[in-house]
Amino acid sequence: MHEKDKVNEKSKQDQLEHFKVEDTGKEMTTNQGLKVSEDELSLTAGERGPTLMEDFHFREKMTHFDHERIPERVVHARGFGVHGEFEAYESMTEYTKAGFLSEAGKKTPVFVRFSTVVGSRGSADTVRDVRGFATKFYTEEGNYDLVNNIHPVFFIQDGIKFPDIVHAIKPEPHNEIPQATAAHDTLWDFVVNNQETANQIMWLMSPRAVPRSYRMMEGFSINTFRFVNKDGVSRFVRLHWKPKLGVHSLVWDEAQKISGKDPDYHRRDLYDAIEMGNFAEYELGVQMIEESDEFSFDFDILDATKFWPEEEVPVKIIGKMTLNQNVDNFFAETEQVAFHPGHVVPGIDFTNDPLLQGRLFSYTDTQLIRLGGPNFHEIPINKPVVQFYNNQRDGYHRQTINKGNVSYRRNSLANNTPNPISEEQGGYAHYQEKVEGKKVRQRSKSFGDHFSQAKIFWNSVSDPEKKHIIDAFSFEVGHVKNLNIRQKVVDMFANVDVGLAKKIAENIGVEPPKVVENSTETKTFPSLSQLNTIKTAATRKVGVILNNGFNDKEVMEVLHGLNAEGITYEIISEKQGRVMGTGSQDLMVNHTFSTTDPVLYDAIYIASSANQNTEFYKQTVYYLKETYKHYKPIAASQDGIKILEETNLKGNLGVLDGAGTRLIKDFIRALAEHRHWERKMI
Repeated sequence: MHEKDKVNEKSKQDQLEHFKVEDTGKEMTTNQGLKVSEDELSLTAGERGPTLMEDFHFREKMTHFDHERIPERVVHARGFGVHGEFEAYESMTEYTKAGFLSEAGKKTPVFVRFSTVVGSRGSADTVRDVRGFATKFYTEEGNYDLVNNIHPVFFIQDGIKFPDIVHAIKPEPHNEIPQATAAHDTLWDFVVNNQETANQIMWLMSPRAVPRSYRMMEGFSINTFRFVNKDGVSRFVRLHWKPKLGVHSLVWDEAQKISGKDPDYHRRDLYDAIEMGNFAEYELGVQMIEESDEFSFDFDILDATKFWPEEEVPVKIIGKMTLNQNVDNFFAETEQVAFHPGHVVPGIDFTNDPLLQGRLFSYTDTQLIRLGGPNFHEIPINKPVVQFYNNQRDGYHRQTINKGNVSYRRNSLANNTPNPISEEQGGYAHYQEKVEGKKVRQRSKSFGDHFSQAKIFWNSVSDPEKKHIIDAFSFEVGHVKNLNIRQKVVDMFANVDVGLAKKIAENIGVEPPKVVENSTETKTFPSLSQLNTIKTAATRKVGVILNNGFNDKEVMEVLHGLNAEGITYEIISEKQGRVMGTGSQDLMVNHTFSTTDPVLYDAIYIASSANQNTEFYKQTVYYLKETYKHYKPIAASQDGIKILEETNLKGNLGVLDGAGTRLIKDFIRALAEHRHWERKMI
């Protein structure tokens, strides 16, 4: 690795450090640096008199407060950002001249913002929604923004329809209801009248729309880009983030309860994991299609409503991203960060993907209104680690002080600088694609099949995932007031699977479909089912229910065993303070039954018992039954086994009891499985 590349590893943090200020222990001043003698009393004419307009400190404080809010994003308003680094696994110079992918071991600082799409800034984390997964690479060739979603497909094919889908899925304009959900008339009215949405809707109704954690979801570029190498050879590409913990989801009942118990569930999970050193890791994969194979597939590779099956277009893993540092200030970093799919570096270029073309305009336009003008690139979190030079000097909030009297091209006063450089010297040059045709407003017939891939998705997922999809349709469409729209949804998705449509119809009170499915697609792809994902117990969170008198030796052996596998735990009891074991061991209680909830844990372990008339016993039974209902593991030892017996949970799938090494190993294996879908409900 070159010395300059080593410098780049922390160059963004070094740059940000220049802007950071520590207020602790400092004397208060105004924004102009004037020291303040009083900050809680206005200047008045006498002790009971009117406030005076000459109170400049009052005016400054109040004016700043009145102007603190900036417009929230139209979509992706609720987000959470973290810092990290990307490390390339190998040289990709055969495929792209992008410098950050040029050699094995090369590291690049990154900033990632995760987000929901539909809800406002104050909505909950665990709603059913698409999620954003945007990454800013601070490369030595300028910023590169990889703006992904967690599903590989999108609602629409053409960027001009983006305002329509957003208007339809947002709260309805006459009453601003409902918030952060697809369960309303306008969204489903749009769906049935724009049937290109079918594939995305199948993903939205699947478990992937309610992820367990930001650390356990994928990110897909959706749009088709190009890799271009130094010889000018181009390949079509889509890029993916693959979480090292696998792809895992919540069940719907659990997701709804978490929205009330902890609306910041995903934020808190990622923040706490990083603070504990359980850094979030994702591998970067790329799918590549040779230009000569552009028309070799039974779908159009430029259609954003279609995924590229991994079994047909393999994912090449080319690097790893580690998210290892939380922000110092949410507003300054997470709220002010500005992403744009048009922020690329040499070796990465665009295609004629009609959705991508629309995004290339929309993102800049959005930042101009949201961040107050054209100089949003000078906000510290957005600033590249390389210096920028051009003749665009004025505008709101300009921070760079450009010296000299020349701000135009061509010039002789500054020897024609700043000057462009050739592609050979590192200047960005677009791939020279031959384009010809008449100016028309129409879509290629190759974009016309809306149901084959939706059927492939349905055919490929497991029975538990199919049940989730049926239940999701029933919940979301069941909230639609217009029965005609309900009927149209059923008729539309009969084109995916008649059996699916019939079950939805039965649940939402409309007629079964009169049409037969027109897609005869029989392909299945294992990569589409979450049951085939990575399974690990690492970083899972266990609720440990204890009261006084627990067996210290046995409990501590289990807790040490969990820690050894990277599993975290919290002690839950009836009261705050400490619980005492039978020996000398005591443990600090993290939560009472009322300050947490079973839906916030991946499993429950109990080693205490109590009289059935006590509050401890009643709450423990509630925790165990909720955990069991959501298919999550339960473990018990010593006196805790008695409660399993009394609640008829003992011996059921994923319910473990015993002691020592065997219990620990079985419990860890059960945690890695995430859910026990074959469990009998009692």
